[in-house]
Amino acid sequence: MDKKILFESLNTELSKENIDLFRNACEIWYNRRMANKNTSKTRRRPSKAELERKEAIQRMLISLGIAFLLIFAAFKLGAAGITLYNLIRLLVGSLAYLTIFGILLYLFFFKWIRKQEGLLSGFFTIFAGLLLIFEAYLVWKYGLDKSVLKGTMAQVVTDLTGFRTTSFAGGGLIGVALYIPTAFLFSNIGTYFIGSILILAGALLVSPWSVYDIAEFFSRGFVKWREGHERRKEERLVKQEEKARQKAEEEARLEQEETEKALLDLPPVDMETGEILTADVVLDGPPVPEEEWVEPEIILPQAELEFAEQEDGSDDEDVQVDFSAKEALEYKLPSLQLFAPDKPKDQSKEKKIVRENIKILEETFASFGIKVTVERAEIGPSVTKYEVKPAVGVRVNRISNLADDLALALAAKDVRIEAPIPGKSLVGIEVPNSEIATVSFRELWEQSQTKAENLLEIPLGKAVNGTARAFDLSKMPHLLVAGSTGSGKSVAVNGIIASILMKARPDQVKFMMVDPKMVELSVYNDIPHLLIPVVTNPRKASKALQKVVDEMENRYELFAKVGVRNIAGFNAKVEEFNAQSEYKQVPLPLIVVIVDELADLMMVASKEVEDAIIRLGQKARAAGIHMILATQRPSVDVISGLIKANVPSRVAFAVSSGTDSRTILDENGAEKLLGRGDMLFKPIDENHPVRLQGSFISDDDVELIVNFIKAQADADYDESFDPGEVSENEGEFSDGETGGDPLFEEAKALVIETQKASASMIQRRLSVGFNRATRLMEELEMAGVIGPAEGTKPRKVLQQ
Repeated sequence: MDKKILFESLNTELSKENIDLFRNACEIWYNRRMANKNTSKTRRRPSKAELERKEAIQRMLISLGIAFLLIFAAFKLGAAGITLYNLIRLLVGSLAYLTIFGILLYLFFFKWIRKQEGLLSGFFTIFAGLLLIFEAYLVWKYGLDKSVLKGTMAQVVTDLTGFRTTSFAGGGLIGVALYIPTAFLFSNIGTYFIGSILILAGALLVSPWSVYDIAEFFSRGFVKWREGHERRKEERLVKQEEKARQKAEEEARLEQEETEKALLDLPPVDMETGEILTADVVLDGPPVPEEEWVEPEIILPQAELEFAEQEDGSDDEDVQVDFSAKEALEYKLPSLQLFAPDKPKDQSKEKKIVRENIKILEETFASFGIKVTVERAEIGPSVTKYEVKPAVGVRVNRISNLADDLALALAAKDVRIEAPIPGKSLVGIEVPNSEIATVSFRELWEQSQTKAENLLEIPLGKAVNGTARAFDLSKMPHLLVAGSTGSGKSVAVNGIIASILMKARPDQVKFMMVDPKMVELSVYNDIPHLLIPVVTNPRKASKALQKVVDEMENRYELFAKVGVRNIAGFNAKVEEFNAQSEYKQVPLPLIVVIVDELADLMMVASKEVEDAIIRLGQKARAAGIHMILATQRPSVDVISGLIKANVPSRVAFAVSSGTDSRTILDENGAEKLLGRGDMLFKPIDENHPVRLQGSFISDDDVELIVNFIKAQADADYDESFDPGEVSENEGEFSDGETGGDPLFEEAKALVIETQKASASMIQRRLSVGFNRATRLMEELEMAGVIGPAEGTKPRKVLQQ
């Protein structure tokens, strides 16, 4: 009741206007309160960038604070700085300055340091090694073997309480923690070695080089030192030999002068009685006029005496006189000093590419579901060989079929896969280098170290692993060299010839060179090693090869008479005979037949050329005759099956197709080669070809060798090997006679028997060329065996 009365009284007291004002004020207050609540609920959260900025500011402030304290400690500013410095020394000992410096670097360059792989781990490894060495030195200096912790603490606490920093603190508490187990295992001295190893390991982690790079650097340096040592040793030997030769010549000259002087000083002799006249007798006698002086008689050795009698026209039998000893003394072999020294080859770029390619190879194989591991990589002059080990259960042909995919992944020109590597449970993947390192002739000779007594041992090129490879032509015993134009075939042939000229005197090795192209081998004309001038006429070439066959037969007859089996046995008999007799015999030289373009010969005289090559291939080895056949057209009509069967050792340069590769090597692979001397060498004693980078010998280098040899001796051609003159209209297989073709009777019998006459039939049945078959048809017509030609109709056979 009271409340109602009060409310009514208020209503009566407040006017209507005041009530409206009060109501508005309440509404305003209520709205503001609700607005504040909604604002607090929907307040915007800071963005990630703002948070990172705040964290960066906080980190910077903390870093500045720590840096401020560390600078105080480093400069020992006041009691606070000294105390802080001693606290750091308590942890890391005398490495406090290094610790402060390292922390400051990290605070200001932490972003860059985190990006550097291995930098932090390398620094901590070096730091641990230094702590061990410092603590070991402290223990040794103060004899703290049994109280390492107490002794180290005592050193720092003394300075800490006295506000000093003078004592040596070793490695601090961290150093003690590292030293105690290390010294227990390896003793105090061993701790020094462990610390040194840690420092070296940390340096490797910090440096941009790997262990492989450092090992390769030292191995390369050792190889260079060894090569230089060998070269200096060889130069010393050459100088010693030159001094010995000059000394021998000087002694011979002095001995000759003494002999002449002794002859001049001989007492006079009475020519009638043979008595030696004394000085008194000479003085008493009449003076001897100068023109009556009689030349003393010189007694010749028996061989020279007989030779002199032969010159006088006597009818005695011919006696062979050996001039090879004199020639051997006068003839000097070409030296490597003729060639300019090699420039060092930088293949450091390839190492980085190899590391990248290893990862690409493993990832590519993994993408095809093949698990492999790259065991090693060998950087060669032209290609890098990756040795890949497949996982258990992986078929080798799966890897071989990925050659094109690997070339795509590696962005390589071509990839050759050797599956598997002979003698290893690995697969070889050969990838071309970004740059081919040229192998010079001098470099290959210096590294091959062929034996001087093996005249036909020839350095051919460098293998993928960088080692020099040589082959002995006497064991091959013949060599087929084939490849497309510009692949390095002619350079390889020049390198083989130059290698033989570097080792053999003219009396030891003779050459017969056939060069239908007339540009490759003509430079060797007039050297004393040639049997005849370089043959450039294909018709003469077939006859020249037949002359070599005749020489082979003559040598076998000579071997049979002497009772030996080969040229080595015959020359041994000659040396034995010469040692026991004064009648000297000349040993037989080796003969190397070089045909630079076999295709030109096969087009002109295939039958005779093939027959001669087959006979030489079958029998010439024991007679000391070897062939090197080169061609740029490796087709089956040039390299026939019979030629391949008798020339088992082959060199294939880059070819255009796998068919050509199979024609040369009986397997694919040469179509993957790069050219410029890149080759596959398949000797007789190996089942799989070896990839080599052939040496480069320039035309100037060849001329240097040829001019050096020509300056010492003139050409001495053997007329018995001269093929003679060939007329222009003479057929390919003419034997030089003018009285008709020797196959005329066979052709006549064939035509009469078959009652058919055509050039193609004679060419096919008698295995002759088209020109010769046409000439036979003309001779048959002139003899009245067949009738004249009647256009496209076959000729009539007139005899039955």
